[in-house]
Amino acid sequence: MMYCLFVAPLALLLDFLLGEPSRFHPLIGFGHLANWLEQKLNRKNAGSQLLWGILAWGLAVIPLVLITAFISNSLDLIFQILFAAIYGWLAIGWKSLLQHGQAVFDALSQNDLAQARIKTSYIVSRDTSESDETALSKASIESLLENGSDAIFAPLFWLVILGAPGVILYRLSNTLDAMWGYHNERFEYFGKFTARIDDVMNYIPARLCALLYSICGDTKQALHAWKTQASSWYSPNAGVVMATGAGALNISLGGSAIYHGHYKERPTLGTATEPSFTDIQRAMSLIDNGVYLIATVLVFMGVLYYAF
Repeated sequence: MMYCLFVAPLALLLDFLLGEPSRFHPLIGFGHLANWLEQKLNRKNAGSQLLWGILAWGLAVIPLVLITAFISNSLDLIFQILFAAIYGWLAIGWKSLLQHGQAVFDALSQNDLAQARIKTSYIVSRDTSESDETALSKASIESLLENGSDAIFAPLFWLVILGAPGVILYRLSNTLDAMWGYHNERFEYFGKFTARIDDVMNYIPARLCALLYSICGDTKQALHAWKTQASSWYSPNAGVVMATGAGALNISLGGSAIYHGHYKERPTLGTATEPSFTDIQRAMSLIDNGVYLIATVLVFMGVLYYAF
């Protein structure tokens, strides 16, 4: 599997050049499958919801992973590389993430608050209808930093570790968590297994992402925020990523926000400096630099391995 050291940079290159498929993304089809399974299997009895949720996850994920592994193992090496690179491209959201961030930045730089609220609402689940520039900047940066881990560095990690089967296992599990991993009456038990699987698969990638943010930003502030603030966040993986990213950018993230009509008080992360719209581009640069760094390291490791 050492060829995956080269596959990951190739997948990043494909994403950089092509972006997401414009007509049909396979994850859209998977989303329809997930919705169908949830409608069929999510029973009202809380005692059985957990078991049905485990079954639903297995039916949605395991067959596709096994098919991918079978196809990959039946290919010659050069086709395995291309196959894995295409899967990596479909799983990575680097270019798409930056495009969403740029859209918010452009609107705010033109003082178009109404458009900025709309663009920000595309990438966050909180209410942005009355948000000011600071709140919109903060929301966008938080989304960029967290999705830098979920949509870029975590897929790369599993692509390198397990090739095409690994990256599809991660991406499908992460997609199901986004659909089922809610603390509400409908998904509290049905989505619990899915949420725990996503937590486990993101544990190491989130910390690698935080390390990259630390190296590429204000290292001292980033490591301090990681050490003192990450554990205060309600998500163990998102907390590490966002606290470290806030410290790396030397800005303040977290604080109160409106979700589904209710104020939610969140811990403050980073420093005391409130972000402005210019910090959105700084966050995108932080992510870019992390991508360039990890791609360089992987290529270097691959060259060393095959040279010696």
